[in-house]
Amino acid sequence: QVQLVGSGGGLVQAGGSLRLSCAASGRTMYYYGMGWFRQAPGKEREFVAVISRNGGTTDYADSVKGRFTISRDNAKNTVYLQMSSLKPEDTAVYYCAKSWSDSAVAEADFSSWGQGTQVTVSS
Repeated sequence: QVQLVGSGGGLVQAGGSLRLSCAASGRTMYYYGMGWFRQAPGKEREFVAVISRNGGTTDYADSVKGRFTISRDNAKNTVYLQMSSLKPEDTAVYYCAKSWSDSAVAEADFSSWGQGTQVTVSS
């Protein structure tokens, strides 16, 4: 069983940066693709980014391409989401999750959701 704990959220001005972290415990996350999703108030949870087990392959939602970077450190059992050039529309609760796939983008293909970390971008 893998437990995921997200952190690093906060309040930032538009154009600023934040780095989210997601620490895994209970089992090494090396076996899993890892993803980030987000849910804005009144909206469905949406895919943000995914990274393969060895970190060699990544994929992003069009809305964050070129601004966000997903990475992982399997030795530290942690996955990161570096967010730059933040926009007010990036405001959401961000969740990390694991997948048996290296390239899943559908919410149904992920499990062991972390508790979420709030990101608020002011204009």
